[in-house]
Amino acid sequence: MSFWETITGNDLTRDWHAFETRAAALPAGHRAAWEQIRQHLFPFGDFTGRNLTPIADAALGLLEEAAADGRDVPEVLGDDIPGFCAALAGGEGARTFRDRWRDQLNRDVARKLARLGG
Repeated sequence: MSFWETITGNDLTRDWHAFETRAAALPAGHRAAWEQIRQHLFPFGDFTGRNLTPIADAALGLLEEAAADGRDVPEVLGDDIPGFCAALAGGEGARTFRDRWRDQLNRDVARKLARLGG
Protein backbone atom coordinates (compact mmCIF):
# COMPACT_ATOMS: atom_id res chain seq x y z
CA MET A 1 0.00 0.00 0.00
CA SER A 2 1.42 3.36 -0.98
CA PHE A 3 1.57 6.41 1.23
CA TRP A 4 -0.97 8.18 -0.98
CA GLU A 5 -3.46 5.30 -0.69
CA THR A 6 -3.05 5.34 3.09
CA ILE A 7 -3.68 9.07 3.30
CA THR A 8 -6.64 9.18 0.93
CA GLY A 9 -8.22 5.89 1.96
CA ASN A 10 -8.37 4.61 -1.63
CA ASP A 11 -7.32 1.18 -0.45
CA LEU A 12 -10.27 1.02 1.95
CA THR A 13 -12.69 2.14 -0.74
CA ARG A 14 -11.36 -0.55 -3.07
CA ASP A 15 -11.63 -3.20 -0.34
CA TRP A 16 -15.20 -2.30 0.58
CA HIS A 17 -16.27 -2.22 -3.08
CA ALA A 18 -14.81 -5.71 -3.43
CA PHE A 19 -16.78 -6.82 -0.36
CA GLU A 20 -19.99 -5.42 -1.83
CA THR A 21 -19.35 -7.20 -5.12
CA ARG A 22 -18.84 -10.48 -3.26
CA ALA A 23 -21.96 -9.85 -1.14
CA ALA A 24 -24.08 -9.19 -4.25
CA ALA A 25 -23.47 -12.79 -5.33
CA LEU A 26 -24.94 -14.17 -2.07
CA PRO A 27 -28.53 -15.41 -1.71
CA ALA A 28 -31.03 -12.86 -0.34
CA GLY A 29 -30.95 -14.10 3.27
CA HIS A 30 -27.18 -14.10 3.39
CA ARG A 31 -27.06 -10.62 1.81
CA ALA A 32 -29.43 -9.34 4.50
CA ALA A 33 -27.17 -10.85 7.17
CA TRP A 34 -24.17 -9.14 5.56
CA GLU A 35 -25.96 -5.78 5.77
CA GLN A 36 -26.64 -6.37 9.47
CA ILE A 37 -23.04 -7.42 10.07
CA ARG A 38 -21.78 -4.25 8.38
CA GLN A 39 -24.16 -2.14 10.43
CA HIS A 40 -23.17 -3.74 13.74
CA LEU A 41 -19.41 -3.86 13.04
CA PHE A 42 -18.88 -0.18 12.25
CA PRO A 43 -19.14 1.05 15.86
CA PHE A 44 -16.12 -1.14 16.68
CA GLY A 45 -13.98 0.52 14.03
CA ASP A 46 -11.12 2.86 14.69
CA PHE A 47 -10.90 6.31 13.11
CA THR A 48 -10.16 4.97 9.64
CA GLY A 49 -11.95 1.64 9.86
CA ARG A 50 -8.84 -0.25 8.77
CA ASN A 51 -9.14 -2.60 11.73
CA LEU A 52 -12.50 -3.82 10.37
CA THR A 53 -11.26 -4.91 6.95
CA PRO A 54 -9.93 -8.34 8.01
CA ILE A 55 -12.92 -8.89 10.30
CA ALA A 56 -15.39 -8.05 7.52
CA ASP A 57 -13.46 -10.25 5.10
CA ALA A 58 -13.69 -13.20 7.49
CA ALA A 59 -17.40 -12.63 8.16
CA LEU A 60 -18.18 -12.38 4.45
CA GLY A 61 -16.11 -15.50 3.81
CA LEU A 62 -18.15 -17.32 6.43
CA LEU A 63 -21.39 -16.25 4.73
CA GLU A 64 -20.04 -17.31 1.32
CA GLU A 65 -19.04 -20.70 2.68
CA ALA A 66 -22.43 -21.14 4.36
CA ALA A 67 -24.23 -20.26 1.12
CA ALA A 68 -22.07 -22.69 -0.84
CA ASP A 69 -22.87 -25.45 1.68
CA GLY A 70 -26.59 -24.60 1.56
CA ARG A 71 -26.76 -23.65 5.25
CA ASP A 72 -29.07 -20.94 6.52
CA VAL A 73 -27.81 -17.82 8.30
CA PRO A 74 -29.20 -18.68 11.78
CA GLU A 75 -27.53 -22.08 11.55
CA VAL A 76 -24.14 -20.42 10.99
CA LEU A 77 -24.34 -17.11 12.88
CA GLY A 78 -27.05 -17.83 15.40
CA ASP A 79 -29.99 -15.56 16.15
CA ASP A 80 -27.93 -12.73 17.69
CA ILE A 81 -26.08 -10.97 14.88
CA PRO A 82 -25.14 -7.95 17.09
CA GLY A 83 -23.64 -10.39 19.60
CA PHE A 84 -21.84 -12.21 16.80
CA CYS A 85 -20.34 -8.90 15.63
CA ALA A 86 -19.28 -7.98 19.17
CA ALA A 87 -17.57 -11.36 19.47
CA LEU A 88 -15.79 -10.82 16.14
CA ALA A 89 -14.65 -7.37 17.19
CA GLY A 90 -13.09 -8.51 20.42
CA GLY A 91 -15.61 -10.18 22.61
CA GLU A 92 -18.37 -9.04 24.89
CA GLY A 93 -17.69 -5.58 26.20
CA ALA A 94 -15.46 -4.65 23.26
CA ARG A 95 -14.81 -0.94 23.16
CA THR A 96 -16.53 1.08 20.44
CA PHE A 97 -15.33 4.37 19.03
CA ARG A 98 -17.80 6.13 21.34
CA ASP A 99 -16.13 4.53 24.36
CA ARG A 100 -12.71 5.64 23.19
CA TRP A 101 -13.89 9.19 22.48
CA ARG A 102 -15.63 9.38 25.86
CA ASP A 103 -12.46 8.27 27.63
CA GLN A 104 -10.38 10.82 25.72
CA LEU A 105 -12.84 13.60 26.55
CA ASN A 106 -12.79 12.64 30.23
CA ARG A 107 -8.98 12.69 30.25
CA ASP A 108 -8.93 16.10 28.56
CA VAL A 109 -11.45 17.58 30.99
CA ALA A 110 -9.58 16.13 33.99
CA ARG A 111 -6.31 17.57 32.70
CA LYS A 112 -7.89 21.04 32.22
CA LEU A 113 -9.48 20.93 35.68
CA ALA A 114 -6.17 19.93 37.22
CA ARG A 115 -4.49 22.96 35.63
CA LEU A 116 -7.23 25.28 36.88
CA GLY A 117 -7.08 23.82 40.39
CA GLY A 118 -3.50 24.50 40.90
